[in-house]
Amino acid sequence: MRSTTAARRRSASLALLAGTALLALATTACGPTGTSTVSTKPVQNTATAGSPSGAAGAGKAPSNAKVGDTIALKGMDKGATADVTVVKVVDNAASANDFHPADGKRWIAVQFRIKNTGTAAYSDAPDNGASVLDDKGQSYSAVVADTTAGPSFPTPANIAPGDSALGFITFEVPSDAKIAKTQFGLDSGFADQAGQWNLG
Repeated sequence: MRSTTAARRRSASLALLAGTALLALATTACGPTGTSTVSTKPVQNTATAGSPSGAAGAGKAPSNAKVGDTIALKGMDKGATADVTVVKVVDNAASANDFHPADGKRWIAVQFRIKNTGTAAYSDAPDNGASVLDDKGQSYSAVVADTTAGPSFPTPANIAPGDSALGFITFEVPSDAKIAKTQFGLDSGFADQAGQWNLG
């Protein structure tokens, strides 16, 4: 009788442990847990930091990032960091092949530079972590499209520590939408931090 009770308790304990492990695994697999932050502050420009005008403005908070600015981002894993720059924006980008935007839509091509500042290799599909937002706050994800704006990122993009990659990411938006911002996050957008740049 005593051995049967012990066996039941052992089975119940094992089932509880297995259930807890599955719950933890499911929570991890679902991505961010609501602690995400959006960084709008560009990395300080060292060229102006030592200038008189840079010294005079040292007490001022840096402005929100815009085209040409770099934001330092962190990934989910230790050693996963990158400096990401929005280099150029091409509105109403033309197709480089037989594929075209749907009726009533246009393509916005945003060129990003990703510099791996971490100790781990960067290997990701940058398109998955990017979006644009219109002036009403509506978000649009990337689409697979080649435009005459320039080359897209390969999938995956593999960047060794210290190296950089440059590529366009394309978004399909309504023809009358006013695109105001773009966002980018590491780890296909699942990292707890994203960068945001004003495009206007």
